[in-house]
Amino acid sequence: MAESIEYDLVVVGGGPAGYAGAIRAGQLGKRVACIELERAGGTCLNWGCIPTKALLKSAELYLKIKKADAFGITVKDVSFDFPKVMERSRGVAGQMAKGVEFLFRKNKVDYFVGRAQITVPGMVEITEGEHKGKFLKTKNILLATGCKMRRIPDLAVDGVRVMTSREALASTVLPKSMVIVGAGAIGVEFAYFYNAFGTKVTLVEMLPQILPVEDEEVAKLLHRSFEKQGIVVHTATKCENFRVGKNSVKLNLVKDGKSEEIEVETVLSAIGVVPNLEGVLSPKVKLELDRNYVKVGDDYQTSVKGIYGAGDIIGPPWLAHVATYEAVNAVQGMFGYSKPKRVKNFPGCTYCQPQVASTGLTEKAAKEKGIAYKVGKFPFTASGKAVASAESEGFVKVLSDPQTGEILGAHIIGAEATELIAEYGLVIELEGTVESIHHTIHAHPTLSEAVMESAAATTGEAIHI
Repeated sequence: MAESIEYDLVVVGGGPAGYAGAIRAGQLGKRVACIELERAGGTCLNWGCIPTKALLKSAELYLKIKKADAFGITVKDVSFDFPKVMERSRGVAGQMAKGVEFLFRKNKVDYFVGRAQITVPGMVEITEGEHKGKFLKTKNILLATGCKMRRIPDLAVDGVRVMTSREALASTVLPKSMVIVGAGAIGVEFAYFYNAFGTKVTLVEMLPQILPVEDEEVAKLLHRSFEKQGIVVHTATKCENFRVGKNSVKLNLVKDGKSEEIEVETVLSAIGVVPNLEGVLSPKVKLELDRNYVKVGDDYQTSVKGIYGAGDIIGPPWLAHVATYEAVNAVQGMFGYSKPKRVKNFPGCTYCQPQVASTGLTEKAAKEKGIAYKVGKFPFTASGKAVASAESEGFVKVLSDPQTGEILGAHIIGAEATELIAEYGLVIELEGTVESIHHTIHAHPTLSEAVMESAAATTGEAIHI
């Protein structure tokens, strides 16, 4: 007879939404189970955010050492061991996954590795893995199965000639040439990484700019920077007619009706993600979907009472920190701890060099919405810390309400942009103004002074420009 266990909450999926939701419920003293198909941490921790940051750090360090002479330091015979670079990345992911497993134990969360299916509301079955056949009875279910990489139609992924980010993170072979299809954050980060280690990279984006969700000025500067680094960038360009051979892939780049054939060792697909719902719902569970994403209300509850959704599975933005926020709010709401909040403002970060980070409205979005705004902008070339660190590429730009000074959006390209954006996020959350930042003393010399000076530049009060 199948074993049946009763819980207050069963979480399906162990990524940034799933594990955070499970841990928060555990903190609230609830009996919780989390079922993850592969390993705690999900795609982000094992095959996304964390291992890619380890790779990017290796690339950044390698390039810095090659330029050590500019700092008066002589380093001879700089080389790299690519399999070791990849091995370190896997080690970092493994260490962090163990950390999540420890947190499960600390918060008394039952953790199961296997495939789960919601059989009926209030019942989850483990359908694959060592716990196959186990039924978990529960008062609440949190669906947090995330997304998987979208594949290029009619192009089979083999991990050698054709890859997604997943296969790229597992490969210890450095290709001599590569086309990356899609220049969102994933495509841009891999372009920087492979180019740093000598791969001839061609980055192709169908839309008019790389990083399509970012501010146009930011995207243009990054485009120029990538070309200086040796990356070939094509925008408003489609990839067509893929022909996979034994040793290479041929394809056509099509722009303005003109077609150009190129040949590369490897194609990396970075064209986005699709919802991961395969086998998760039994025929008896009919959730309302929107473009195949799970539709939820303000309390994160789906169309079926007692089943909630959080993270990538409920749609964009597909970001780990957003997923965590959603799951924590869903859990606190379902147990009456606090009124759940939906995501409004959030940072978007891209970890190439120069880094890119933003929050709130772009200029284009403000114009489309008919919102009046003022711009304050400060270049890192005027930052003492940036110049001293030889990291003066980029700028900080802030959009604010002309009447109230309330911050509408902030955009940073440059060193440590992904760390600096948090200050603007906090001020937006507190409904602060550009004056709030301008009149806060920032330590000198720091990169954060550029955040202050961009706010001051809104009213022409920046000191160093």
